[in-house]
Amino acid sequence: MNRIDQCFANLKSQGRRALIPFITAGDPGPEYTVGFMHALVEAGADVLELGVPFSDPMADGPVIQKACERALKRGVRLSHLFEMVHEFRQTDTDTPVVLMGYLNPMERIGLEAFTEQAAAAGIDGVLAVDMPPEEAEELGPLLESRGLASIFLVAPTTSEERAATICAHGQGYLYYVSLKGVTGTATLDAADVSAHLAPLRGMTDLPLCVGFGIRDGASAAEVGKVADGVIVGSALVSRIAANTETPEAIPGELKAVLGEMRQALDALSD
Repeated sequence: MNRIDQCFANLKSQGRRALIPFITAGDPGPEYTVGFMHALVEAGADVLELGVPFSDPMADGPVIQKACERALKRGVRLSHLFEMVHEFRQTDTDTPVVLMGYLNPMERIGLEAFTEQAAAAGIDGVLAVDMPPEEAEELGPLLESRGLASIFLVAPTTSEERAATICAHGQGYLYYVSLKGVTGTATLDAADVSAHLAPLRGMTDLPLCVGFGIRDGASAAEVGKVADGVIVGSALVSRIAANTETPEAIPGELKAVLGEMRQALDALSD
């Protein structure tokens, strides 16, 4: 059992929901990312999603696009993410880390080299946004052979047939995209999320985690009532963007945002 599976098994036994924050690696500079990761864990994160900076992040709204631009201007590349996770693992051997990004940077170094280096660094799963399961014939087996989970997205527009295919290939957890469009652009409808998650429950035993539109404790709690976990990205990345001139203030800002969500989710279990 890898760290992701163990994490969700522990949460299920406690009747708790997973809190999964996303940040873009290297934003606002590569020297800060590991500290941010530790701050998020201290604030109650169960799993960390670490974004791979990319020049054309087509699923992401302006907040995360600009985070990628800031990181790329600082020269952050995929190899730096492996170094960051390796450093994080020196003092945290328990918290699962998932790389989230696009295939291009992975293919540039070669998929076999990518999976080998990811596993060596202590990464637990990979979510390649632009890789549907039908195109995972090469990367999927390489990840599985090294104990890394292949995590996939399901959207409101996904047909039942395709959702079944995705569920059959997915590992770790299923990332349900709550909104049509890009990250950070709209307010989610918890009732609509619930309606879409219901049929997925019949297709998979994977934990169902919901991202896009989680802004605060209230929205986290609404989703937590129907999902196994909530994923928050833009709300955190926007705090980083607002404090690029004073990066020493960012860990406290991240803890404030995530701490409110942690408290709201844990209240559901009381």
